[in-house]
Amino acid sequence: MSSGTILAVVTLNMERVSGGTPIFFAQNEEEQERTALYLAKILDAMTHDLGNGIYVIVRH
Repeated sequence: MSSGTILAVVTLNMERVSGGTPIFFAQNEEEQERTALYLAKILDAMTHDLGNGIYVIVRH
């Protein structure tokens, strides 16, 4: 997998995202943050908060 690859998206609003990467829907901000953190640890990647209810998990 190349550097800068988006591995997953964690969102509060499914209408704001689409595409070929795995998308995880969270019920609230706490669940969203926790899910993003766990995914980043599992995937050996970084979590980036886009500030619009969306986190992206990226391997740099």
